[in-house]
Amino acid sequence: MNFPDNKKQMLDLAEKLGIPASELRSTIDVLSLNEVHIADMLPEMVVMIRSMIAEKTFTYRRKPMDMIKKGLLFSFQNIISHPSAGNQNIEKFTEAQPHVRITPFHLESEVVFPKGFMITQITILIELDFLRDFLGRARETFSYLFNDEKTFLIEEFMSPDMADLVSKIATDPASGILSEAYYKLKALELLYLLFKNLSERETVRYHSLRSDEIVSLYRVRNAIAASVSQPLTQDELVRIGGMNVLKLRKLFTQVFGKGLYEYSQYLRIQEAARLMRYDHLSVTEAGYQLGFTNLSYFGRLFEQHFGMKPKKWSIYHRLKG
Repeated sequence: MNFPDNKKQMLDLAEKLGIPASELRSTIDVLSLNEVHIADMLPEMVVMIRSMIAEKTFTYRRKPMDMIKKGLLFSFQNIISHPSAGNQNIEKFTEAQPHVRITPFHLESEVVFPKGFMITQITILIELDFLRDFLGRARETFSYLFNDEKTFLIEEFMSPDMADLVSKIATDPASGILSEAYYKLKALELLYLLFKNLSERETVRYHSLRSDEIVSLYRVRNAIAASVSQPLTQDELVRIGGMNVLKLRKLFTQVFGKGLYEYSQYLRIQEAARLMRYDHLSVTEAGYQLGFTNLSYFGRLFEQHFGMKPKKWSIYHRLKG
């Protein structure tokens, strides 16, 4: 499908969801849309698959949607540095981790499209009653998603299984009379993998979030991501967040599913894996570059995250290509 057709599909869907085309048009103009597939299964769900490269870094503020009265938006975003960008974006890798974001329809949210990155995004808009039925007895575990009185935002790292499935859906489009059935099945498979991850999160009490609190939490998250080789102290993060330490720790864990320290460690290990796989650094070089002076500790931490020791992991991925 060519660019004008892709653009028209997105603008038509935006109008149907109550988003003025004029607000979306300027965003689309700086995106190189490789693929767009939309499966409209309203009132239960809408699935949109798109693959694109941003011509420049920009931020799109998504406005509230009222097409589905009560529902959630799931955005699965897989981000890969594109070869045409050279090495200029390599430092931003930790700020562009593949992730899933969950927001209620009434919440305004920002979506960042970094320049030079191939972005494969699958967006699922789902009606709450349909989601309840899908979750069955497990719905009680995720009751915080169905509280209309609270404004929340959840962000989860995308697991390898989710990233692989997102890539498969985007690169293996369906057509014909069963295409909607295919996309519905794959969307539910993605949601299953996501909820499986969410079920392993630490149990916390979910508090309603103000828009300024969400901005502060992402400011802290971005600061952590930008300093993986020299982790910031808790006091520094408190100053960046502009809230007391207890509130910051509580709300950060609520949104990102990990504490400040655990989140930082996760990003450091992910970056170490990238350095070994793509920059061909040795285990020792990757560990020292990210500030791990105790390589035995680095090895144990890496194994906890990836299920194998760093040297074995590095050899496996080099052989895999």
